[in-house]
Amino acid sequence: MGTNVDPASLKVGDEIPALSTDPISRLTLALYAGASGDHNPIHVDLDFARRHGMDDVLAHGMLASAYLSRMLTNWLPQDALISFEIRFVAITKVHDELACRGRITERFEEEGEQRARVELSIVSQHGETKVVGDAVVRLKR
Repeated sequence: MGTNVDPASLKVGDEIPALSTDPISRLTLALYAGASGDHNPIHVDLDFARRHGMDDVLAHGMLASAYLSRMLTNWLPQDALISFEIRFVAITKVHDELACRGRITERFEEEGEQRARVELSIVSQHGETKVVGDAVVRLKR
């Protein structure tokens, strides 16, 4: 659950609390496949992945999205999230360690509420950007 954020203290350029993952394991992918219903063999079957030209299985794109969502809801309550848009820019692989980051790029008032736009990114331990996007959050109800 998110923490209370004092909107007066937030300014453009502020980083929100980051989220880092352990290396993505085959167990993580299997559990995510079960939870999400996405049983595409490219995510869990090494033989299938190799037959299709990959060195190893690939992580679900939506797993990375879930990590970004967790970062946001660790920072603010879930009902503060107004919009969430992402774009996948590179494949996330098994064993990748992900660093989820967010930075406030805009503060504004809309519909009588204080809101902020947050630039989002996920970068692997190798410095490769995997996901980019942004979210709009309500700073106070």
